[in-house]
Amino acid sequence: MKKSTLAKQQLLAAMLAFSAFAVGAQADRKQAVVTQAVVTQATPTVLASGLEQPWSLAFLPDGRMLMTERAGRLRVFADGALQPAPIKGLPPMHVAGQGGLLDVMPATDFAESGWIYFSYAHGTHAASTTRLARGRLVDDALHDVQVLFSALPERATSVHYGGRMAWLADGTLLLTLGDGFDYRERAQSLADHLGSIVRLHADGSVPADNPFVGRADARPEIYSYGHRNVQGIVVIRDDNGVEQIYAHEHGPRGGDELNVIRAGRNYGWPLATYGVDYSGAKVSPFTEAANTEQPLLHWTPSIAPAGLAYYSQAGAPSWQGSFFVAALAEKSLRQVRLGADGRIEQTLMLTDRQQRLRDVRVGPDGALYLLTDGDSAELLRLAPP
Repeated sequence: MKKSTLAKQQLLAAMLAFSAFAVGAQADRKQAVVTQAVVTQATPTVLASGLEQPWSLAFLPDGRMLMTERAGRLRVFADGALQPAPIKGLPPMHVAGQGGLLDVMPATDFAESGWIYFSYAHGTHAASTTRLARGRLVDDALHDVQVLFSALPERATSVHYGGRMAWLADGTLLLTLGDGFDYRERAQSLADHLGSIVRLHADGSVPADNPFVGRADARPEIYSYGHRNVQGIVVIRDDNGVEQIYAHEHGPRGGDELNVIRAGRNYGWPLATYGVDYSGAKVSPFTEAANTEQPLLHWTPSIAPAGLAYYSQAGAPSWQGSFFVAALAEKSLRQVRLGADGRIEQTLMLTDRQQRLRDVRVGPDGALYLLTDGDSAELLRLAPP
């Protein structure tokens, strides 16, 4: 029996077993009240143009900004201008479909170590996967490039690579992975990395306290699973140092999700979803299932969330404590504020520009920096109100 057929049969059996328990919201999670989104005007400044399929941006402590282009180029924005020559020394990449150079993130000790972390698609259309690597940035080149992690298995699709990264306070990092689209049933399996978020030490080794370490049927790198294609992740720390992880992911036609990520939890895809397949057929009859997490918020119809930032800077009360979501299909920047009373307020910005937005980050100056999507894209700066 083919593995794909076996996986589908296992999923069907699991769905039938769960059907008796899919009986409303989880007891420990109150359903949020989502208010109607309000549209407001905002005028960004265009800092750079002519970028080819940019995907991610990051700030260095010396004031430079790094930007990835999916074609395999790492660009530098410095002294108010996009530098003409990309950084040298990146490894070969699988640039096809949604594959190529994805996220970039400096090490927490970059000023001393010079390490730059980046995710990318590796392989061929017949067998590709998401990789994590790092290299030391010296002048205009990466040196000592090391591959730290390769997701298993390789798959014969060039879509749904995930690829977003975030640091935790203990020095470990999170890397998001997609389900490979054609392999969505395997997002429910712990035996491979498809449809999961993994947690690694900075050198790529596995933390001993990962939730599935020691289980013979599970990959030890997995931190959470049951994801479709996570395209945004942030870590928030309160005044007491307590961390909370938030991530959003693409649904198919609807069912985009914003989730609170907890170690070892199952986020339901494709057992439970608020979206339907692109054909209009149901992916699952359930929006909820036992032993799976409900999203904090879901967007139906789909907005195609592609980047995620959290605003904690002082001096901008109307932005303070808000998430900002860069949306591709909706062509908007969506502000999401979680109220203490369980209400979720949303504000849409930049809808008048009619540009697909790929990434959003909070700059050290308190402004929002955004990348538009496409073959001739822009770097935007949006000052706080």
